[in-house]
Amino acid sequence: MPLALSGLAAALVLTGCGTATQTVSSKGETVAIESGTPPPGGTTPGGPGTGALDGKGEGTPGDGAKATGPEVAALPPGGAPDGRVELTPPPGVKPVIKVGVLLPLTGAHAKLGQGMLNAAQLALFSMASDEMALLPFDTKGTPEGAAEAARQALAGGARLILGPIFSTSVQAVAPVAQARGVQVVSFSNNRAVAGNGVYVMGFAPESQVRRVMAYARNRGLRRFVAMLPEGPYGDLVAQTLQTVMPELGLDLKTVARYQGRTTAALSPMVQRVADYAKRRAALLKRRTELKALDTADAKRELKRLERRDTLGDVDFDAVFLPQGGPGLMALAPLLRFYDIDPRKVRVLGTVDWNDPVLATEPALYGGWFAAPPPTARTGFDRAYRSAFGKPPLPVASLAYDATALAAVLVRRKGAPAVASVGGAGPGFAARMLPGSGGVFSLEALTSPSGFAGADGIFRLLPSGQVERGYAVMEVRARRFVVVSPAPRTFQKLSN
Repeated sequence: MPLALSGLAAALVLTGCGTATQTVSSKGETVAIESGTPPPGGTTPGGPGTGALDGKGEGTPGDGAKATGPEVAALPPGGAPDGRVELTPPPGVKPVIKVGVLLPLTGAHAKLGQGMLNAAQLALFSMASDEMALLPFDTKGTPEGAAEAARQALAGGARLILGPIFSTSVQAVAPVAQARGVQVVSFSNNRAVAGNGVYVMGFAPESQVRRVMAYARNRGLRRFVAMLPEGPYGDLVAQTLQTVMPELGLDLKTVARYQGRTTAALSPMVQRVADYAKRRAALLKRRTELKALDTADAKRELKRLERRDTLGDVDFDAVFLPQGGPGLMALAPLLRFYDIDPRKVRVLGTVDWNDPVLATEPALYGGWFAAPPPTARTGFDRAYRSAFGKPPLPVASLAYDATALAAVLVRRKGAPAVASVGGAGPGFAARMLPGSGGVFSLEALTSPSGFAGADGIFRLLPSGQVERGYAVMEVRARRFVVVSPAPRTFQKLSN
C-alpha cells in the first residue's frame, strides 16, 4: 500500500531473485555495480520481503537496472598496500548506512509483520536523512527463517538489526549478529534473550510493575496479592514481583496462579485468595448467635447482615492482575462475587489493560494501571491512520520507535544532541550521549538520558533490557484518566 504522508512520497522496491553480473566501467576510476550484484565477500539478499528503503523514499533498483551514477570509486592502481581491494565513495557522495528490519512478512504472523513494517516506514520517511536505508527481510515467523533473514541483512551491509519479534527468533538471530559485531534491537519483551548486544524493546513487566506499585504505595497501600496466569509470562511477572516488592517496602502476601479464561476455571482460585469459605462460615456463625440473643440490638445487626455474603475483610489492600483481554474480563467480576470489596481493595494492572473495551467492565472501575502516556501515543496513531487508512496494531509503535532511534543516531553520528525522534506528534524528542564505537555503538544506543517516542520516554540499558517512563491511568466508566503523568526525563528516576 503506498504511503499517504502529507508532503512525503515514498516507494518500497523489492529486489528480485535473479543474479546480476558485475559491470566495470572503464570511464575514469569508477566501478559501477548493478543492483543485485553480490558485494565483495558476500551475497545480496533476494526474494520476497527484501529491499532497501532510504530516507528519500527511493528503493534499490530492480534486477537489471543499472545504477544511475558512480556508486564507488576504486583506489589508485595497485590497490591497498596489503593487496586488498577497497572501495570508497567518490568525493561528494554520502555513504548510506543500512539498517535491517526482520519481520514475519509471510506465514501465520504476516499481518503482524506488515503492521510493524508500516510503522517502521512511517518513522523512516518522517525522520531519516538520505544517509540511512532500511532493508526489510522476511523471517517467515520461524527461528530458522529469522536466522536466514539476519544472514541476508548482514550480507547486504546492515550495520544494525531491528527485530525480530518472537523470543525464539531473537535467540536464533543473536549468534549470527554477534559473529559480525552487529547489535540487535529486538521487539521482544522477554528479558531472557537480552544481553551481549541484543536489546528488547517490548513492554517488559518490570518497569510497569515498579511504576504502578510505587504509585499505590504513595497512596497508602501496603499489602498485595497477585493473580498470574500459568506460563512463561506469569513466571516472568512472578520473578519481577519477588524483586520489586521488597525494594519498595511492600508486602506481597500471595501469588496465585491459574489456567484458562472461563469462570469455572478461575472461580476456585479467586475463592481461595478471598478466603471466602472461612469468611462465609464466620457470617453464618454470627447470624446464629444473633438469632439466639433475640434482642433489639441483635435484630438490628441481623438486618444489616442480610445482604452480606461474608463477615470480615480480606487481609490485603490491592489485587494485581497483569493480564488483559478476555482473561481479565472473566476474572475481574469474580472479585466482587467472592466479596472482595472494591471500596476497600484496589485492583491494579499493566499496559495490557490499555484497551478501551476494558473500560466497559464495572469491576475494574477505580483500578490503576501503568501505560504509555496517551498524548504521545495519540500523535503516532493519528499519523499511522493518515498514512495507511487504519489504526496501528498495539505493538506497531515498537517498530516506529526503534526505526526512529536508528534514524536519529545516523543523523547525529553519535554526537551529543537533542533531536526529534518522531514527527508524528508532540513530545517526540531524543537525547543521546556521544558514541565512541560507531553510529550504533553501545554508548550511543544506551544513552543514559534516553529517547522519547510513540510510547513515551525509553532507554536501552547495557544489560539489553529497556526502561520506560509510564503514566498511571485510572479506569472510569468507558474511559481512562491519567492520575499520575509519565515522567519527561530519566533524571529523577536515576537519582
